[in-house]
Amino acid sequence: MNKITRHPISALGYQFIEPKYLPEGADEYYLRNKQNRTKTLFRNLNANEIEQLVRNQNQADDWNKILVSDAFNPELVKNCKFFGLIRIGKLEPFFLEYHNLRMPVGLYNSHIISCDIGDNVIIDNVSYLSHYIIGNEAILVNINEMSTTSHAKFGNGIVKEGEKEEVRIWLELCNENGGRKVAPFSGMLPGDAWLWSRNRTDTLFQSRLLEFTQNEFDVKRGYYGKVGDRCIIKNTLIIKDVWFGSDAYIKGANKLKNLSIHSTPDASTQIGEGCELVNGIVSEGCTVFYGVKAVRFLMAAQTQLKYGARLINSYLGSNATISCCEVLNSLIFPSHEQHHNNSFLCAALVQGQSNMAAGATVGSNHNSRGADGEIIAGRGFWPGLCVSLKHNSRLATFTIVAKGDYPAELDIPIPFSLLSNDVTNNELVVMPAYWFQYNLYALSRNAWKYEARDKRIEKFQRLEFDFLAPDSMMEVLKSLAILEEICGKAYYQKFPTEDKVSIQSIKEKGKELLDSDDPILQELTYFASGWENSKRKIRVIKLTDAYLRFKQVINYYPVYCLTKYYAETDLRDGGLIKNLTSDLSQPEVWVNLGGQLVPKSSMDQMITDIKNKKINSWKELHLCYKNLGNEYEQEKTKHAFAIFFASEVIPTSEFTSAHLIQMLTKAKTFRQWMSDSIYISRKKDYDNPFRNMVYADEKERDQVLGSLEDNSFIQSEKIESKKFMEQIDQFLIALK
Repeated sequence: MNKITRHPISALGYQFIEPKYLPEGADEYYLRNKQNRTKTLFRNLNANEIEQLVRNQNQADDWNKILVSDAFNPELVKNCKFFGLIRIGKLEPFFLEYHNLRMPVGLYNSHIISCDIGDNVIIDNVSYLSHYIIGNEAILVNINEMSTTSHAKFGNGIVKEGEKEEVRIWLELCNENGGRKVAPFSGMLPGDAWLWSRNRTDTLFQSRLLEFTQNEFDVKRGYYGKVGDRCIIKNTLIIKDVWFGSDAYIKGANKLKNLSIHSTPDASTQIGEGCELVNGIVSEGCTVFYGVKAVRFLMAAQTQLKYGARLINSYLGSNATISCCEVLNSLIFPSHEQHHNNSFLCAALVQGQSNMAAGATVGSNHNSRGADGEIIAGRGFWPGLCVSLKHNSRLATFTIVAKGDYPAELDIPIPFSLLSNDVTNNELVVMPAYWFQYNLYALSRNAWKYEARDKRIEKFQRLEFDFLAPDSMMEVLKSLAILEEICGKAYYQKFPTEDKVSIQSIKEKGKELLDSDDPILQELTYFASGWENSKRKIRVIKLTDAYLRFKQVINYYPVYCLTKYYAETDLRDGGLIKNLTSDLSQPEVWVNLGGQLVPKSSMDQMITDIKNKKINSWKELHLCYKNLGNEYEQEKTKHAFAIFFASEVIPTSEFTSAHLIQMLTKAKTFRQWMSDSIYISRKKDYDNPFRNMVYADEKERDQVLGSLEDNSFIQSEKIESKKFMEQIDQFLIALK
């Protein structure tokens, strides 16, 4: 039976805060007065104004509880019912227009309970409006219910006075069993979500992060909902416990409940038809439209949800788009693309710059006794058409997965690889360095595209979009040893010896063969082990080409950093190189902290400082992110040289200008190869007869697709390549 209680009509609009939660000497409006920062001076209605309001079919439980500004015009208030304390700003006789919606300023045909209403607001046909503070020139039209409760948390994972811990909202990220859950809050960065979802055995660290969230907000009861200046909310059914930033645009939503919807004049947020959002945070600059369902979620800045997408128990990083599909229990770093109705992502950590094709089901096929699996995919994860991956799987950076149903868990340590499922031969096929060999255009263009599309207003985290970065290059360095071991094993498999060969000897043999490009390499067949949880073979193809490319990239990487970050430096005094190369130890492991790459030691220090109370809030932690971002260019360049020294086994003390000249010369050659490969890999599409057969001729093809020579990225790449060559020439002149 529904429990319906009776109260006297005189109580409607009052006692918003239960007396036991009121501080001594405070009334129920003390927080409302704190929230409403208007400088308007309010007064009581005069007798003529009350008479005019009554004549306009308005009702009030107590006309003395309606306070107005001096610029109040009673002619612009018609057929409304008022209960509780109402404060109304100026109303002037003109209309507001937005996207062809033209309506006169004023309050019409609405039921309003205990609200503050700003200047020149339009409220028309709002059936129930309760406990809101409405900003200036806001437009509220055709809303069934819009109310705030005294214990509203606006989507933040906090507990209010008198509430039990059980009511706290959590996001169950990365794992469906809730073991990596985090409490969301307005302003939560992907680095925050990642740090919190890891380090689960460190109970002190976990409790401190929960403290940060709980202390981020006032836990007192009695805060009103807020509608920022110039917000437009129209044709919406239910709004409950929602905070709207300025300039938000809401049209045709079904239900919005327990949300913070951030929006600014420079980064307006829009929510459209048929959407239902519950228990979440929508950051500035987001768009959500056409039947989206989101529950227990956080959308970072400049993200899009559209066309019936489902986002549940998930964090969506900035500059990302999800449409048509379903995403559950996932932590997604910035610049993720997922556009297709039949793709599915579940219980995954996707570390950014990712793109899921149609039919990809990542994590849908549970293969344990419980829903407790996880998938970890490094930056640049691209599962192709109809790819099915099993929990648990781990994939290195810039892994592309070809169409297929992969029957077992994967652990792929080699970056830039293409995975293929060879059903005929029952083999997993891995091509390392695929992107460098066959599609450098896409790899380079994506780095350019993601940076160009980074529309964040506040960039607390310095996101890395380049495919040459500390995380991927550390994997490249480790891959050399892996490929050497695979090569050595292949050699001794073909040419066995009677004596037992140590792993070290196997690696040394593989390195010897690969460094010398021995012709015997073409006769060997290469297989890996431990990359798939199955008994079938794991074939590694194009191994020698991959090894060569990886060695070239390692030589090129520090030079690339020099040209990118130290282009104006004079190398003649050698001070910069000495600073970047002296006292370098083995290259340190870096971590992807929500799209921002940081040394693991720096992350460990942050964790220690949090536990030791040197960092005491999310704002202070975000400042640490910013400081690390300011140091990133120098630290990245130092790390690049450390990787080079580790691969070449050169002590830093023996590094001379002759070594640097050699590096620069090789880098110039490699950069020219990259530029040519970018052009050639795109040109293949224009030369392919099967692509061209749908066009009458080349002229029509270029009209439809754009000509190859006019390609904006290729034009940009040519400019960058020329600039790189000129910088190298300047460096070489300075060193000779």
